Amino acid sequence: MHVFITGASSGIGQALARHYAARGAVLGLLARRGPALQAFAATLPGRHHCYEVDVRDRQALHGAALDFLRAAGGQVDVVVANAGISRGTLTEEPDDFAAFEDILATNMLAMVATFEPFVAPMRAARRGTLVGMASVAGIRGLPGAAGYCASKAAAISYCESLRNELAADGIRVVTLLPGYVRTPLTDRNPFPMPFLLDADTFARRAARAIDAGRRYAIVPWQMAIVGRLLRWVPAPVFDLFARRAPRKPRGVPTDGLP
Repeated sequence: MHVFITGASSGIGQALARHYAARGAVLGLLARRGPALQAFAATLPGRHHCYEVDVRDRQALHGAALDFLRAAGGQVDVVVANAGISRGTLTEEPDDFAAFEDILATNMLAMVATFEPFVAPMRAARRGTLVGMASVAGIRGLPGAAGYCASKAAAISYCESLRNELAADGIRVVTLLPGYVRTPLTDRNPFPMPFLLDADTFARRAARAIDAGRRYAIVPWQMAIVGRLLRWVPAPVFDLFARRAPRKPRGVPTDGLP
């Protein structure tokens, strides 16, 4: 089994890498901080391929993907577009426009760039799974988190479109929506986080959804109930809740793209 994971040196990406390595998979691990990635990979059973790449660099990302495809004999089983960043954003703050750009480039456009090199080989083999890491935050928009919510909403819609584009080719597309998971993305949240999971627990549950080829999976199940309610609650009712919701801090990004 060959698995390619972005944002692999911390948080959810690291937990997924541990999970698949324990199952005997050969991993392609990609992250921005090369030394941290190498140090982590050295703790895993087996021999793996590490790539020091910022996912916003499409050319370098494609180069890493093609190198791993060659190492895998042309066929990768699972590709997880996991890299992501989060920070609070306010439209009235001119400095936050750059934050909007970074969040959308990392959380959505880099997902496209991650999948691009793998589609043709998977189509030729008529098998393979592409996994997009979205978020419950992509279901409805929350004040102070417009950039993050918009990027995750875009990821959800993108994966839905891709799933139906590729269904006839035997390629599965899985959209994962984590609730609160203990990672660098959530460590700076200054508010209570219900149903908080540690990253390894999330990874085990996420891997079950991936193995089953689920189209859309919210983890944990308690947040799946919340997600369904969020989808259907009328806008006036949602607005009453959202206006009182705690906000993500602005400033330095909380980074899942180490």
